[in-house]
Amino acid sequence: MTLESQAAQGSSKIFSPEVIIPLLVSGSRKKRQSGIRLSGLLGVALLAAATLSATALRASAQVETVAGPSSQPVWENFFHSEGHLALRYSPVGAFSPDSSFLAVVSRNKIALNNLRTREISKVLHVRLQNISDIKIQSANSLPNGNLFVLASGLFRAKGKGGLERSPELAFQWDPVKDQLAGKVDAIGQKGGFLPARYFPHFHDLCLYKESHFVIWDPVTGKSGQFVVPQLKQPPHFFQFSPDGQWLILAQIEMDASPNPIVVGMHDHQFADVLAGHGGVVLSARFSHDNKKVVTACEDGAVRVWSIPDWKLLQTLTGHVGPVQWADFSPDGRWIASAGEDKTVRVWSVADGKLLQVLRESPSSLVTLAFSPDGRYIAATSEKNVMVWRLHTTQ
Repeated sequence: MTLESQAAQGSSKIFSPEVIIPLLVSGSRKKRQSGIRLSGLLGVALLAAATLSATALRASAQVETVAGPSSQPVWENFFHSEGHLALRYSPVGAFSPDSSFLAVVSRNKIALNNLRTREISKVLHVRLQNISDIKIQSANSLPNGNLFVLASGLFRAKGKGGLERSPELAFQWDPVKDQLAGKVDAIGQKGGFLPARYFPHFHDLCLYKESHFVIWDPVTGKSGQFVVPQLKQPPHFFQFSPDGQWLILAQIEMDASPNPIVVGMHDHQFADVLAGHGGVVLSARFSHDNKKVVTACEDGAVRVWSIPDWKLLQTLTGHVGPVQWADFSPDGRWIASAGEDKTVRVWSVADGKLLQVLRESPSSLVTLAFSPDGRYIAATSEKNVMVWRLHTTQ
């Protein structure tokens, strides 16, 4: 049974109008066809996860790593750009699928940076009817060649005199014509939802409200939902595995423990706990082969875990202050981590050794991503984007 069919059995509801409401800024639109499609996000669940005690300790697997940087540079500072990438979820969608361009946003503009020439090839100016003061959160590449944009702006509500800040807006933008492609949707307009999280690997948007996870495909407009019955408080961070078999929940409200919870997507039940964190877990990312997870923690450590036994394999230390984000390279050889200490650190997955410290950022970093081809690392603060390129001799 696929997880798509499980979601269908769990609830007959799909994306209701209170979740996504067409915003009347682009004219009328046809009612979307009902139905549930969870794309690749909720793939077939093949592995069964044994439920372990939430108090299980992994301390025995801990390996402290404070190695000095390698004398041979691996990554070189490539370019710096004003603006930002996605700040709440993975910014990997800012790369084009062939890793030739990087979309950097600043207010209502999207700069398409050519990674071959280090030049800005084009600046897109996002304009929406009846919406002013547009602030773009992220611009993500889609398979159809468009950019999926999340933004907000000011609009004049019916029956009210002044301008109001819009809910989160989602739409496609044609980078060739520099114009809106299709309609604009308002996300979670009735309230009560956590901020939407976009998953570039699946090209899907996900919202959470009252134990329900609602998933929407912005290309087809189809949607579905599933419930995690044991989850009683909102998780302010969650991450799906690339194969759709696992869900990690972190930053759960009113939870005395900072440790993330692992959910098996085959039954939507708690499967394990990633124990041993000394502070709030700020991010978690799966390796592309679904064999490891890396967590970035407020306690300054990066931790690597195995799947599906969820054992702590390595604890990577060296950052000064909280580590905001960590992620695997596409080939699984490296982990890059970004911290409030303004550095990106590159680690060897094989032995946990620190390979290089990238210090060029002028400000604290929030998220980062490897390009799809693994040749670039892009890290973002709220106002700046730094890009490093893999040295050609490596």
